[in-house]
Amino acid sequence: MSRVRKLSAKSALLLAAFLLLGGSAFAGETAVEEETAALSDHSKVAAKEETAGTEKVVEDWMVPVPASDLKDGVYEVNVESSSSMFKITSCTLTVENGEMSAEMTMGGSGYAYVYMGTGEEAAAAADEDLIPAGEDAEGHNVFTVPVEALDAGTDCAAFSKKKEQWYDRTLVFLSSSLPMDAFLTDTAVTAQDLSLADGAYLADAQLLGGSGRASIESPAEITVENGEMTLQVVMSSANYDYMLVDGERYDPVNTEGNSTFLIPLSGMDVQMPVTADTVAMSTPHEIDYTILVDSSTLREAE
Repeated sequence: MSRVRKLSAKSALLLAAFLLLGGSAFAGETAVEEETAALSDHSKVAAKEETAGTEKVVEDWMVPVPASDLKDGVYEVNVESSSSMFKITSCTLTVENGEMSAEMTMGGSGYAYVYMGTGEEAAAAADEDLIPAGEDAEGHNVFTVPVEALDAGTDCAAFSKKKEQWYDRTLVFLSSSLPMDAFLTDTAVTAQDLSLADGAYLADAQLLGGSGRASIESPAEITVENGEMTLQVVMSSANYDYMLVDGERYDPVNTEGNSTFLIPLSGMDVQMPVTADTVAMSTPHEIDYTILVDSSTLREAE
């Protein structure tokens, strides 16, 4: 009898150990299942009060640029985001057969998916329609998304891993960051088109892009020499220390007053991409602009 009792006690101990270990394993499996279920639940959308302040990224002057206006190729493109919580550090635009896609590298790894639409649309979308995050060598999120047009507000919902809900963002892929030769239709008016003699001219000029607060002096002076045009750009402040045009750096030609640059003018009546570096902020900051010179206002300088 005692032998039976000893076996029963031993069995009880083994059974208890088995249940203990099994329970732990089961609990672990349950936790994994719960975590997986949470990540697969895409029905939550952040309320407006849960979203960080947004910035205006679509400017009134912008005209959408479709893929049909661009040559096939791969280009580095700048992207403005309406949210500082969705920071795009670099982006590569691919144009092929009338369609565009962009590979966006993020500043962190906090998002599991994006959806090119609103948060409400993302919450109702099928799993296969969501765009999952990839990773670069540093572990940052990388998303490859379709692009309908440049210089147009694009809805992009992002699913936060931590908050487990969708956040609405607006993106703008900027055509001003592309090189001039990326565009199919070249409507630029040159000195040769107008048969301009060497000399000094004036024309109305406009600075577009950035925050919209900066401007340039208009009319602007244009110098023609051997068929080449040089534009004098007088900025609206003294806080610009250089300007980039087609990758070439141009320093101010003055030491007093508003920053003034002499840059090549490839053509009029088109938005010419330039980048200006400002020291007005806590750290120097390059800002993409375009300059538009109106050939219909061209006249000889007095």
